[in-house]
Order: sequence, then structure tokens, then C-alpha cells
Amino acid sequence: MPTPQEPTNPEQPEQPGRPEQSEHPEEPETPEAAGKASRSTDRRGIAVAVALLLACGAFVTYGILDTGSDRAGKESAVPTAAVTYEVVGEGAADISYRGDGEDGRASVVNDAELPWKKTVDVPLGTSPVINVTLGEKGGEASCTLAVRGRHVQRATASGSFGRSTCTSELPAAEASATAGGAR
Repeated sequence: MPTPQEPTNPEQPEQPGRPEQSEHPEEPETPEAAGKASRSTDRRGIAVAVALLLACGAFVTYGILDTGSDRAGKESAVPTAAVTYEVVGEGAADISYRGDGEDGRASVVNDAELPWKKTVDVPLGTSPVINVTLGEKGGEASCTLAVRGRHVQRATASGSFGRSTCTSELPAAEASATAGGAR
């Protein structure tokens, strides 16, 4: 039996003030502890592997189920033509015109100071149109319509509550794409 002055491990002398250390501190001292340590290591590895598999599965599922609604909206956008509306005259007039967008709604400008000009992109297959209505004081105002820089129509409104309309037809998107490819 070792005495307090004798070292317990003859290969390593005991150092004062330091607790005794074994050669392999990470190794458990009993077979039961060794089994528990390896099982907990195995469980941690399995948990990490499962988490990685779930993450990969989520990415694959997202890729398969992604409808691409953001991309589809951009890819299926209707081709447009630049349309310039212009109203010349003196005073003010109420103006309505087909603006940007596929919904076909008119944009309205009340009491627009003349001269007035606006260029918008109108979807192919629709009709660009501008309506001018003079006020009670009357006067004279002319609307003009140009498609892709080419003058198409001109009309004049005169008198009290006078009206004029300029309109044109744009080709359908398919016909325009075919004509554009032949140029």
C-alpha cells in the first residue's frame, strides 16, 4: 500500500499542488461508462445526420413544389408598344387615356393645364385611346396619338363641353412577334 509520500504511479512522479491525472483522461474507467460514452457519441452523430437529411429534403421539396409565380409573371408579361398622347390648346381640359397595365382601365387627369403630353406602354392587342373634354367656358383643344413615334390620329374639340377622341389599333402580341422576327 502506498504511503502519502510515495507516488501512486511509479512512471509519473506526483507533483505537489496538482491533482493526480491518468494517462488517458478521456477514457472511462469502467466498461459501463465506455458503453454510455460511445452510445451518446453515436446518438449525436445520428441526430446531426438526420438534421442534414431534413435540410436537404426541404431544399429538394422547395425546388420541386416551387410554382415559380415570380418568374412566371415576368416571363408571361404581355409585350407593349410606346404610345404618346398629346393635347394642345389653351386653358384646361379633362383628359382620360388608356395607361400602363393589362387591366385596360383609363387614367384620368382633371383640369389638366394645356399643352399636356404623356407617353405610356400599352399592351399589344388593346386599343390606345385618349378622350378630351372641355369645360363650360369652352375653347378649343386637339388631341394627337402616336404609336412608337409614328403619328396615327388627330382630333379637335371646340365649344362649351366640346369633346374629341383619338384612338388606334395595336396588333396582337403574336402578330407583332412574327413581324418583329421578319425584320
